[in-house]
Parts: sequence; structure tokens; C-alpha cells
Amino acid sequence: MNQQSETIFHNQHRFQDYIGEFVYGGIDGSVTTFAVVAGSVGANLDVSVIIILGFANLIADGFSMSVGSYLSKRSEADNYEKHRRREEWEIENMPETEKEEIRQIYRQKGFDGEMLEQIVTVITADKARWIDTMMKDELEMVKETKSPLRMALVTYASFIGIGLIPLLAYVFKDILSLQQNVLFVVSSVATMFAFGVIGYFKTYVTQTTAWKGIAETMFLGGAAAALSYVVGNWLEKLF
Repeated sequence: MNQQSETIFHNQHRFQDYIGEFVYGGIDGSVTTFAVVAGSVGANLDVSVIIILGFANLIADGFSMSVGSYLSKRSEADNYEKHRRREEWEIENMPETEKEEIRQIYRQKGFDGEMLEQIVTVITADKARWIDTMMKDELEMVKETKSPLRMALVTYASFIGIGLIPLLAYVFKDILSLQQNVLFVVSSVATMFAFGVIGYFKTYVTQTTAWKGIAETMFLGGAAAALSYVVGNWLEKLF
């Protein structure tokens, strides 16, 4: 494999590692921003207000979501390391007890006799392998290999990038020279297309069929927007 091919493969692998963050950031960004637009249109707000509310949602909600993602993954990593240090201490100070735990784990998997003892001997001969086994089989904890910071950045970038789509028609209203009701139609079509694309990528995460992922995302996004429009319209008439 030449250097160019290795670079392409590496970039594809990196994208696949973070596709979950890209999908969920994009879904949240497009759904919430489109809901803001729909609610504002339902309330008969001015285009400038729609743009202000939309961008405020993009920046604030996107930042909040990415920070939440970072803190959550950082906490998981810290918790993993805490338990790993505890297992390391127990192996160093209570090796026979920990060997018996390994023995019990693999006995429950169906091993016994000489085969069981060979497994225990092989696992406990290497400290790192011993700790890894205890973490996975006893505590059911697996180390997260993805960077919490990168996960947060991908989430934020996706939230902003995909969430911007419902606002594009309003941002370029002077170029499009369309009436406000037509702008909403253009925004809706563009957003539904974005829902479809994100729904397609979601199938790589959920391992479902493409049509199901697309239909589900488009339905949920459309439902959120419809609800926001009705509420906005009701509040505008009420007040």
C-alpha cells in the first residue's frame, strides 16, 4: 500500500470512528434549528428575528451539547482509570484472590480441569493482560479509544454545519428575492434533504436499513418542526 492509499485509508477509518458523533450532532442541530425556524414562522416573526433566534440556537445549543459530550466521555475515561488502578492494586497485593476470580470467571464460561488451570496461568502470567481481563470480564468495562475532545469537536462542527441548513434561505433572502412564506418552503425542502442524508449516515451507527433510517429521521424532524409551528402560531394569536 503506497503512502497516498495509506492516507486515504487512515482518513476513512478516522471518519468511521467518529461517525456516531457526526450523526447525532447533525440530527440535533438540524432538528432544533428547524424547530426554531418553524416556531418563529408560526408566530409570524420577522426574518431578522428568525435569523437571530436560529443562530443563537446554533451557537449556544451546539456548544452546550459538545461540552456535555466532552464531560460525559471524560468522566467515563476517569472512571475507567480509577477502577483499573484498583484492579492493579488488588493484583499486586492480593494475587491469589484475583487468580481465583479469574478461575471463577472462566469456570462460568464452561472451562474446567487442566484446561481451566492453563487459561488461568496464561492470563496471570502477564500483568497487563490480567488487568485487561478483570476489567472486561469482571467489571464489564472497556476503555474508550476515542479522544473526548475530538468527539466534542466533531459533535459541535456537525451541529453547526448541518444545523445551519434551515437558516440558509433566510441568510440569503436578498439574493433569492422570495417572500417570507416561500422562504420557509425552501428552508423546509433543504432541511428535509438534510434529514435524509443524516438518516442515511445514521444507518452506519444503528446497523439498520437505509430507508428506515432516512424515514425515521425525516419523520421525527418534521414532527418537531410541525409541533413548533403550531405552538408558535398559537402563542402569536394568544398574545
